[in-house]
Amino acid sequence: MKKNTYKPRVPDLMEAIFDVCYLTFDLIAGILFFLYSKGNILFILYGILTLTLCGGDAFHLVPRVIRALKGSNDKIKKQLGIGLQVSSITMTVFYILLLYIWKNTFYEMKAPVVLEITIWVSAIIRIVICFLPQNKWCTDEGNLKLSIVRNAVFAVTGVGVIILYAISGNTYGYHMTRMAAAIIISFGCYLPVTLFSKKIPKIGMLMIPKTCAYIWIIVMGLQLLL
Repeated sequence: MKKNTYKPRVPDLMEAIFDVCYLTFDLIAGILFFLYSKGNILFILYGILTLTLCGGDAFHLVPRVIRALKGSNDKIKKQLGIGLQVSSITMTVFYILLLYIWKNTFYEMKAPVVLEITIWVSAIIRIVICFLPQNKWCTDEGNLKLSIVRNAVFAVTGVGVIILYAISGNTYGYHMTRMAAAIIISFGCYLPVTLFSKKIPKIGMLMIPKTCAYIWIIVMGLQLLL
């Protein structure tokens, strides 16, 4: 039997610790939203949003943690591919939930019909694309053309949500323009990674600030809750 000589590198261990802390934070925050919601639909939505994020990212991050600790193999590569597919879908659902969080936060305001339709249609198109086998999620090369298409459509969803939070501005003193800023940061970090990380692996480090932007979004909800 061939002996496994893999030794975890310090950067991989640091990434693994970060991923575990992030997932733990999401899980605890999701539970807090439900515990303290008192039936308030806004915080129930925040709870669903947080656990959707946690559950979807876990499909991708848990295999990454295992890879960091034990090294890579064909099983881990397949799990990472499936994890990318699942997290791509749940991230899209995440932005639909942000739309309804906006509607319940600023209940006296009305989202422009065209904007709401654009968010929904682009999200549905992206989810459909994510299910296509042509994406080759579990292969090293993937499918660059489909990656560009599905993320271009995803950008439309994101821009739609950004516009909503920019429209509401500082209504009720909530300073939800910060939400728009967090989404811009997340997209600014996510898109280069998903398009170029296979050729330039180091660009994957941008996933850390992207993840921090998602944590910021959840923290904004916690500030309203607590």
